[in-house]
Amino acid sequence: MQEAAFHALTRFGLGGGPAEAAPRDPRGWLAAQLEGPDPALSSERFRGLPNGAAALHVIREDARERKRLLAAGIPLKGHFKSKAFQFFLDDARAQLDWAVTTPAPFRERLVWFWANHFTISIHQGGVAALAGAFVREAIRPHVTGSFTEMVLAAERHPGMLLYLSNARSVGPESRVGRRTGRGLNENLGRECMELHTVGLAAHYNQADVTSMAKLLTGWSVSPERPPTGFLFRPWAHEPGPQMVLGRRFPAGEEGGIEALRFLSTYPTTWQELARKLVRHFVADDPPRPAVEKIAGVLAASGGNLGAASRALIALPEAWQPLTKLKTPLEYLVSVRRAMGPRGTGAFPYPMVLRKLGQPLWSAPLPNGWSDLALDWAGSDAVLARVGFGYGEALRARVEDPVKLASAVLGPLLRPETARAMNRAGSREEAVSLLFAAPEFQRR
Repeated sequence: MQEAAFHALTRFGLGGGPAEAAPRDPRGWLAAQLEGPDPALSSERFRGLPNGAAALHVIREDARERKRLLAAGIPLKGHFKSKAFQFFLDDARAQLDWAVTTPAPFRERLVWFWANHFTISIHQGGVAALAGAFVREAIRPHVTGSFTEMVLAAERHPGMLLYLSNARSVGPESRVGRRTGRGLNENLGRECMELHTVGLAAHYNQADVTSMAKLLTGWSVSPERPPTGFLFRPWAHEPGPQMVLGRRFPAGEEGGIEALRFLSTYPTTWQELARKLVRHFVADDPPRPAVEKIAGVLAASGGNLGAASRALIALPEAWQPLTKLKTPLEYLVSVRRAMGPRGTGAFPYPMVLRKLGQPLWSAPLPNGWSDLALDWAGSDAVLARVGFGYGEALRARVEDPVKLASAVLGPLLRPETARAMNRAGSREEAVSLLFAAPEFQRR
C-alpha cells in the first residue's frame, strides 16, 4: 500500500513534497479529486485574470499602438510594451503556481493533458494573450464532464479560432465571399476531425474536411462579446447544407454545433481518446486491453470524462511504477513541489520551460507535445534537466537531503540513489542527485 501511495503521487499526480503526506487510500484520494468543479477557478491565484473578450481588447490595443509608433517613425524596441504578453505572463504564473501547490494534482494533470490535446500556440495567430484564458474557459470547466461540451468550448474559443485561422474563414458563396473573393480556410475543419475527435481511423476524405470547414465559416471573434469573445458572423457563413461522414448538417451556426456533437461521439473518437489517455497515464506503447476498457467506458457514458478518469485509476496496468518519463513541464513542477512552499513565488516559468525544451503553450504543431520518452530523452534534454535540478538544489537549502528523498519518493527511492546521496560532497550535491535520479525523472 505504501508503494501504491507514492505511485499515485507520481504517476497520476505531479510528485510529492516534504509537507505532503502520502495518501492512505490512493485510489480514493485520486477519485475524490474528480468531484465538484475545478478548485483552481475559485482560487485567489486566478482572481482578476482576464477573460477571452478582455484578451481580445488588449490584442487590438497592442496592434493600434504598434501602428501608431511605426507611423511616427518610433522604433518598437524600447518604446512598445505589449499588454498581450503581460497577460500571458500573468496567466502562466497563476496556472503554474497552482500546479506547484494544488491539493488536487491528478485533476491538474488532466487539465494539462486536455490542454495539450486541444493545442494552441502563442507563436501563431497572435494568441499569447488568449492562451491562459483558453485553458481556464475551454478546458478547466470540462475535464470531469462531457467531452462534447469541451469540444464545443474549445472550437468556439477565440484562442482556437485565431490559432487555426478560422476567424477570417469565409464561405465562397456567402455575402462576403461573393463580394470580396475571400475564401475558405480549412485548418479548423481538418484539425477538429484529425486531432480533436474522430482521427484518421474514421476514413474521412477531403470532401468531408471541406464540408466541415464550410460549416465553421462565420465562427469568429469580437472583444465586444464577453465572456469568451466568440461571435458568429452570418454574412461570412457558407449557405446550404453540408455532408460530413455521410451525415447531412444544416447551414447556420447550429449546423456547425450539430456537426461537432456528431464528431465528438463518433465511435473512432472513443478509440482515439482512449489511446491517448492510456499512453499518457500508463505506457508509451498503450496496452490494447487498457485502451479497449477506456474506450468502452467513454462509449457507454457518452463521453463522460470523469467516468473515463475513474476507469484509468482502476486499470491494473496503470499501477506498474515508473513506466513513463516526465515531460519537461512535469519535471519542473515535480521539482518545485519537492522543494515545498519555499519554492513558490515569482518564478520565471516561461524562461525555464524554454530552456528545458518545452516552452509554455508553444507546441510546434497542432498535434501538441509528444508523450513519448524517446522525444524527451536526448542528450541535450537530459543535460538541461540536470542543470536545472542542480540550480534548484543550490537554492533549496535542504537540511537533510535523504529525508527529503524519502518524503518525495518513499519506497520508490532506489538504494543506489540513497547511497549516492549519502556519499555526496555537500547537501546541495545530494539534492541535485535526487533530482537527476531515474526514479525522480520518471512517473
